[in-house]
Amino acid sequence: MPDQLRNDMRQARRASGVAWARFAREAGFGESYLRNVENGNRSVTSGVAAAYDRVLRTGGAFAKALEETGSTAAGSVPWDPPESPTVLAGLLNGSSVDRRSVFSAGAALSVSASKWSEILGPTRPTTTPAPLADGPALLAHVDDRLDHLRHLDDELGSGDVHQLARSELSLIVKLIKSRRYNGRTLDHLHSMASEAARQVAWSAFDQGRPGIAQHFFDGSLRASADAGDPISGAYALSFAAIQCYSTPGHAHRAVSLLETARTQAKRKATPRMHAMLAARTARALSKAGTKKECAHQLHIARQALDKGPHDDDPKILYWVDMGEIEMIAGSAALHLGDPAEALRRFEAAMTAAYPGDEEYPRSHAIYLARAAEAHLALHDLDAAVATARHAARCLGSVDSTRSASELKGLREKLTPHIQHTAVRDFLQTG
Repeated sequence: MPDQLRNDMRQARRASGVAWARFAREAGFGESYLRNVENGNRSVTSGVAAAYDRVLRTGGAFAKALEETGSTAAGSVPWDPPESPTVLAGLLNGSSVDRRSVFSAGAALSVSASKWSEILGPTRPTTTPAPLADGPALLAHVDDRLDHLRHLDDELGSGDVHQLARSELSLIVKLIKSRRYNGRTLDHLHSMASEAARQVAWSAFDQGRPGIAQHFFDGSLRASADAGDPISGAYALSFAAIQCYSTPGHAHRAVSLLETARTQAKRKATPRMHAMLAARTARALSKAGTKKECAHQLHIARQALDKGPHDDDPKILYWVDMGEIEMIAGSAALHLGDPAEALRRFEAAMTAAYPGDEEYPRSHAIYLARAAEAHLALHDLDAAVATARHAARCLGSVDSTRSASELKGLREKLTPHIQHTAVRDFLQTG
């Protein structure tokens, strides 16, 4: 954890763009002293952590992370054994207040991922949940509802889905604690608890509540460990990674989460699962500015998808296709400063029949906003505005703080061009 904290402090300082000499002066420490702290030659003291918080305006995140060094991600609840029903029940009964900043939430996610990986371990046998066709009908109904919630989230956003997912998770926890089920059926219940907790976590993040998201991502990993199911946990980590790489200075943490997911899932993952994890890794690497390795991971993702569908593909991966991979590639290219390549990748996604308008309007609004930004970077204001209008139509009645924030950011980038008629009309009428 201290090494991770040093890395987080270094990444946040670099992301701020403040020169070393000015940073040290404002922090009140010598430049060489702070370099030694970041390099591990001196300890991260409370004074140094507080200074970084003050200069970088992180709201006390580094000081809090230092205090939490060595603690578990979910407070006083131990990870050995995981006790996921107890943890999840506690979250459902008392997690209405978000007490973590995006920085401390990211640090806690790293702890959770490490504990999850330790418990699954290379020696622990993994199980495959019993086929639902042979299991209790109630479980099949719950599993179907989780599937419907995934699609509702795609089309309507996270607002209403958040409470629905909490209700499903509450029911699953009650079924686990009822002691009516055992063996592989109980394992399947824990896998469903992992997915339900992931849905709660993701919807919380999409609504701008990273602390609640972190706690439920932790709960998802605990349930995955109870099930002996690396796939559900790896899937949760792939979404937790988005939370991390969306936080300035935390891209390398996201890469680490995804590497943990890939290591644990590789024994059971299908090519489509490998493609999804590689694509998410590429996006995290683009946020870290690692262009060559980003391209390599996108190549791995495309090669994996070229192998075609597999009988064992988890149904949670219904959205992973070449269109989605190319949309991720476009986002990565834009972040790496190549808007022309970004537009080529976005166009390749549409050529691959990406059904964004109909099936994924929340995600499509984000991708379209990025395409508009790419047009803007290439000084094509008319194309930028046309694409921005498309993004706004996609967002429509979708309830997503994350998507709305993306469109807001695009509007801010267009504002300096308000003298252009199309830009002015868009900013005034949307």
